[in-house]
Amino acid sequence: MKRAVSLKEISDGRLYGPNDLVKADCRDCEGCSACCHGMGDSILLDPLDLFRLSTHLKKSFEELLADAVELHVVDGLIQPNLKMAGEQEQCVYLTEAGRCGIHPFRPGFCRLFPLGRYYEGRSFRYFLQVHECKKQDRAKVKVKKWLDIPDYKNYETFVLDWHCFLKDMEQKVEQCREDEKIRQWNLELLNRFYVAPYGEEEDFYEEFRIRLAKARADLGLHEGKRE
Repeated sequence: MKRAVSLKEISDGRLYGPNDLVKADCRDCEGCSACCHGMGDSILLDPLDLFRLSTHLKKSFEELLADAVELHVVDGLIQPNLKMAGEQEQCVYLTEAGRCGIHPFRPGFCRLFPLGRYYEGRSFRYFLQVHECKKQDRAKVKVKKWLDIPDYKNYETFVLDWHCFLKDMEQKVEQCREDEKIRQWNLELLNRFYVAPYGEEEDFYEEFRIRLAKARADLGLHEGKRE
């Protein structure tokens, strides 16, 4: 999702690598669930997020879409996001005790918060969003530990591949003047990366790479350096 702001406005002015220490640890967020309210449609879900939700909750994409996930257009592409519900506009997975009900398999967006990603070609670094988290006494933690992502190397490659693919697709949509063709592309991407079930968790990354390569070939997208 594009943000029309400068890094200086929203960060502490530093960029971090996965092994750097950053002041992001909210000490288990005890007594606070502010970031689980009023997020609108901003908690985007990538294919890995939907795969993990589907696997752990034992629900198909269609079942998740019925109660916890919704679709909206982001930069010309239809993408899924976590739903906010009720008068307090809270995440559907927030418990009555104000705790995350899916914490072990929470989406990447939630794992990242209050960090963001700054992309530089075929790589990215992290930055600390200084105005987002309500906790004021955060402790320092290694970025990789904060993310709590198994097999970080494969995850990093996945994030980059998905980011570059979406950027290429956004450009393709911008250049197209046929609404019906754009609609078909969006339906194809939803079916290929979200609706069609994946195999076992340890094989997700390999299966994703196969789907991505086929999608690029079918859509005539040649991978190159992206900003």
